[in-house]
Amino acid sequence: MLDLIKIRRDLHQIPEIGLAEFETHDYLLRILSDLTAGHDFVTIKTWQTGIVVKISGTASEETIGWRTDIDGLPVVEETGLSFQSRHQGRMHACGHDIHMTVSLGILEEMLKKQPKNDMIFLFQPAEENEAGGMLMYEAGELDGDFRPDAFYGLHVRPDLKVGQIATNTHTLFAGTCEVKVNFKGTGGHAAFPHQANDALVAASYFITQVQTIVSRNVDPIEGAVVTFGSMHAGTTNNVIAETAQLHGTIRTLTQDMNALTQKRIRAIAEGVATSFGLSVDIKLKQGGYLPVENNPELARELMAFFDNAPEVELIDIEPAMTGEDFGYLLSKIPGVMFWLGIETPYALHHPKMSPNEAAIDFGVKNIAAFLKMKAN
Repeated sequence: MLDLIKIRRDLHQIPEIGLAEFETHDYLLRILSDLTAGHDFVTIKTWQTGIVVKISGTASEETIGWRTDIDGLPVVEETGLSFQSRHQGRMHACGHDIHMTVSLGILEEMLKKQPKNDMIFLFQPAEENEAGGMLMYEAGELDGDFRPDAFYGLHVRPDLKVGQIATNTHTLFAGTCEVKVNFKGTGGHAAFPHQANDALVAASYFITQVQTIVSRNVDPIEGAVVTFGSMHAGTTNNVIAETAQLHGTIRTLTQDMNALTQKRIRAIAEGVATSFGLSVDIKLKQGGYLPVENNPELARELMAFFDNAPEVELIDIEPAMTGEDFGYLLSKIPGVMFWLGIETPYALHHPKMSPNEAAIDFGVKNIAAFLKMKAN
């Protein structure tokens, strides 16, 4: 029987950035090899640092998919745990170590008796940076016999208690878009502003004007978030900045609203550049970070199951503006994502985020029960 606490702590010590999860990949393969030994109805294949495990059913009528992500974040850990990250500047601050551990526990449960239906377990890389789920889908790793008919996945949530599962029958997570805007003017001496063209001033106008997208262009019933968290311009106090680089994000609950917000950002940036006589380069990268749209029928089924599970407190929850590349997979394959409570005061991506490990056994037991119902 797997020692899930040890596995979680092992994984927590080796966080890696997306598409470079080499140590994590090797660790998972060792566990999977031992776990599936002697089961001739199991197939394991790999793609870069991703892994797909297929359980062939006894008389399959459909294929049930379960997905987890395996990458970490560029965060310096401050938990003070005895098993904190050994990789400098890297941390499982989004709880993917919990995701992987719960998935391994569920797989162990599913292997106790060969199910009737086929099952796919996807361990995908690069959820945080390169939409690894999309990359594996586009590479054909979920084609043919490896394509689920229904896909399920979870994300840990710090502000929910252990024992709580939360989801809904519509949008759970927002779609996101990474934004990079680079203004280029003409640098010069601070004493002679008429001989220069200040990129910093133009960028400042852009930052203030872009706030009107949410206040004046977005339907207030729908909502959107436009945040620029980074601006770099200039070198010292008495030199006019030639360039200004801004890095931000869009979060919306529908793809149409995301497209509108992108359009307005581009128009405002180009308008500011024209009015100040600068050039501007705009990069909008959405990739696989579409809104996470739960399939209503499958979500109602999952919610009814957990609502009747004695240990589970089910919450019908409103959408969150967090992003998740599972949205891409759910745009191709119907399915459901849900939150799993991990009961910690620190938010996702915080350097002190430390889940309550009691969520692991709770998650394995109750999620495996649901998947057994689906697979038999």
